[in-house]
Amino acid sequence: MWGSNLLVFAGGLFCASVLTRWVRDFALRHGWIDSPGNGRHIHSRAVPRLGGVAIYLSVFFVLGITTVFFWLAGISLPYSLRTTCTLLGSATVVFLLGLYDDMRSVSPNWKIAIQSLAAVFLYMAGFRINQMDLLGTGHALSSGLSLLLTVLWVLLITNAFNLIDGLDGLAAGSALFSMAVMFVVALFRNDATVSIMTIVLAGATCGFLRFNFHPATIFLGDSGSLFIGFVLSALALAASEKATTVIGVAIPVVSFGLPVVDVALAVVRRLIRGRHLFSGDDDHIHHRLLKKGFSHRESVILLYAVSAGFGLLSLLLLHGQNRVASVLSVVGIGVWSGVHYLRYSEISEVQGILALVLQRRQILANDLAVRQAAEALESSSDFDGLCKVVRATLEPLGFVGACFQLYAKNGASNGLFAPLRDDGNGGLWYYWGAEKARTAEWELRLELAHIEEQSLGKVSLFRLSCDEPICLDSHLLCSVFRLALSGAVDRALANVSARAGENELVEVARAHRAASV
Repeated sequence: MWGSNLLVFAGGLFCASVLTRWVRDFALRHGWIDSPGNGRHIHSRAVPRLGGVAIYLSVFFVLGITTVFFWLAGISLPYSLRTTCTLLGSATVVFLLGLYDDMRSVSPNWKIAIQSLAAVFLYMAGFRINQMDLLGTGHALSSGLSLLLTVLWVLLITNAFNLIDGLDGLAAGSALFSMAVMFVVALFRNDATVSIMTIVLAGATCGFLRFNFHPATIFLGDSGSLFIGFVLSALALAASEKATTVIGVAIPVVSFGLPVVDVALAVVRRLIRGRHLFSGDDDHIHHRLLKKGFSHRESVILLYAVSAGFGLLSLLLLHGQNRVASVLSVVGIGVWSGVHYLRYSEISEVQGILALVLQRRQILANDLAVRQAAEALESSSDFDGLCKVVRATLEPLGFVGACFQLYAKNGASNGLFAPLRDDGNGGLWYYWGAEKARTAEWELRLELAHIEEQSLGKVSLFRLSCDEPICLDSHLLCSVFRLALSGAVDRALANVSARAGENELVEVARAHRAASV
């Protein structure tokens, strides 16, 4: 087996090296090139994108020669010819789909439909997900669910490698690390068919990568990326047949980590933006690295390292099911850290939504407190009582003070507005934290409701920092609380006016008595 693996690898490497050069030159002579007219394209010059043809022909040629050699030598094949032909037959459909898309154009719906048909053919031939029990109890899936999961898996991996094909050598290089994992797993489980298929594909990909690494003289194209992704998805299904349920699922998922994460981010990103799932954009992981200042080559090498990390973590699962939780935890932490480093705003929004869901209980409690404060304000008739309610309600929410801009002070003495303090600029302040509330970063300004067609003024509510979210339905502050506060301010102003009138009468009486004396 070691000799066979070495020979088919060398054969794939040699054939792809020769065929890639020939396909490149042939495409250039006939003008079959990819021009940099799309804003999402990184390259700045016209380059052929038929590299998948060289890889496809190399795989078929080497496997064909190997099969004929064993037959002529009278030696039984170490791999299943039926399984190999079934896989390559389905892969040919996907390859031709990608080739047509490279030459012409195929709508996303047709792509998914044809890929799904190829996946159904795989399922009927025995390439399928029979179990999906993360607890490892081994419950078999129904045929309908098994078919659905198989098709979804094939579509995911096939298109994931297509999506990351955005930089020179990225998709092919990332696939090589996944192939290495699949090859080691196949050797570990004595699966000759998977090991032969994987190693010949790896040889062909290495031969092609020589011409595809930056600066690329030929691109993989949809014919190549779809072919590689489809074959790897099928080989993962074949390899999982000899594994325990958890390991069979976890190893391929982790080994395909980079393309899987990229396609997951693309789906989340487009759903949040309200865009079609198959619409292109320039926010893939490799695009983000370029925007952060990494060069083309640096971005590819960094993502190679990421792919290698995923591959090594997946190989740790070969030592047993007890390592699944640890490996998945490391993967989760790494993915989360990487997403935060790339600063996807959509992910931040999802994180915020999840935080709100977890804080829902606190939000309900705060909403109730605001409604109760509105009821208390309805019975308040002076600024002292008003301020006590405002503080009791807003202080637990992180607010540190309030400032009233009242249009109808009527020249009343500032002492009549206690505990509000005049700032000398027409503002009446009430703060319970510290005077630095006047320099707070966050301010919510509310127009006090119109009373008898005249606005009472405005009130500004302050928080020292805008980092912490407000666990509250802000609509309550702007409607129920604002209206109740407006009524309380109106009554407090009437009280001030009455007291100011009484004081004026007292002063007049004093002046009259003084004049009489």
